[in-house]
Amino acid sequence: MNAHVIAVDVGTSAVRAAVLDTAGRLLAHERVPRASGLGGDTFDADTLEQDVRAALRGVSGGPTPAALAIAAHIGTVAVDAGLRPVGRSGGWADSRGIRQLTALGDAWAGRLLAAAGRPCLAGGALACLMDPEAVDTEEVHAVLSPKDFLVARLTGRLTADTISAAYTLASDVRRRAWNVDLLHEAKVDVTLLPPQSEPTSVVGELTQEAAAVTGLPTGLPVVSGGPDGSVGIGLLLGGSEDIIADVAGTTDVVGRLLRDPDALPDGAVLNPSVLPGRFVAGGATGLTGGAVAHWRSLVGTVEDGRLAEVPPGADGLIILPSMTGARFPEWRPDARGAVLGQRPEHDAAHLLRAAQEAAAHTLRDAVDRLDPSGELPVAFAGGSSRSAHVAQLRADVLGRPLLLSPEPDVTLLGAAALALLGSGEISDLDALRSCLIGTLRQVDPDEARAARYGELHTRWRTLKDTTHAAYAAAAGL
Repeated sequence: MNAHVIAVDVGTSAVRAAVLDTAGRLLAHERVPRASGLGGDTFDADTLEQDVRAALRGVSGGPTPAALAIAAHIGTVAVDAGLRPVGRSGGWADSRGIRQLTALGDAWAGRLLAAAGRPCLAGGALACLMDPEAVDTEEVHAVLSPKDFLVARLTGRLTADTISAAYTLASDVRRRAWNVDLLHEAKVDVTLLPPQSEPTSVVGELTQEAAAVTGLPTGLPVVSGGPDGSVGIGLLLGGSEDIIADVAGTTDVVGRLLRDPDALPDGAVLNPSVLPGRFVAGGATGLTGGAVAHWRSLVGTVEDGRLAEVPPGADGLIILPSMTGARFPEWRPDARGAVLGQRPEHDAAHLLRAAQEAAAHTLRDAVDRLDPSGELPVAFAGGSSRSAHVAQLRADVLGRPLLLSPEPDVTLLGAAALALLGSGEISDLDALRSCLIGTLRQVDPDEARAARYGELHTRWRTLKDTTHAAYAAAAGL
């Protein structure tokens, strides 16, 4: 088969578009930087659409593709009847409306969270609909995720894939349907939420106007798509229930396929899988890679070889990466970052290594929650997976084998997989994983270093809990 598809990955820092064929060959690629903040609170949806159009123009002009699919960060975009954004759009860290949700009481919130497969109340479409300052419902025609907004602008069709719908808090995740009864109780207008669709479903075709500004053909099938981390995890996992996936970006997004959605580990988020009828347990850990990048912007670049020379524990320097709050598995929105144990002899390498260790310790908390046995390997992809010393560090801190993806950009490749599945060119996600990613390479933990990091992890957790509690008390939180 020589069919090819268009894949788009909307990240916090950039929009990327690519053309890939059924053998996984990259035929064209375009990257458009975004001017967005580290915290992911808000963004301008019009500017995002312009960036996506520019990225698509950069990969247009070849043979007619079979389909297009988008993966994008979670958030909320309110639109009017002309599908134009209304007000400022919320990113993945948007907290608007949580106070109004909380005011509805513990009993109502408990029923909502049980149906939504969430451990705690969070921002998103439902919270925004509860906050009159966030969304003017008299002007708004629909509330969408960033990805669903882009799909609507490309096709003229309103839809929400089942995974993005789960992040609104308004969906009954197990039924893959809006929680109409609870929404009526909260006096939320259900008609503002679009029909749900599976991530691999074709939901529309490229309009003549969208084709004119992107250079792509009118009538190009557009697949529903999904949230970026979930799409990457979907490709890494395929149909395997005996591995945990970790997509490391600004945050680490981890997940494990569940046969029984009611066997959800404590603190985990329950999402529909990209595969119909399947579920994934896990969640985003909060700022991990983003914290490392932030420290690198402050202290400068350090060669990998120098970082690898820093001994376990970074000579007593400890960093807590939770600058924008802790998420899975502890869900502490008021948690903040810290540097502990600093001495004059600590240099830039110590700071960056301590930040990398902090990201790995944070990931271990999440992975151990998904698999308390400590036996399952972790399939590792994303930006951090490009570094051999980071991969070894993570294997050592986790005390588990790491299955390293030869292709780090699994979100972009995952979007291509959704497009190929939706177009009908390939029907087997495991076969797509093999074509698009290749063979995962096992990185085993060093026995001595893993034992040392096991001790350091206990110490790191104690200091983290103590510091967060002291900060909350001092700040009156």
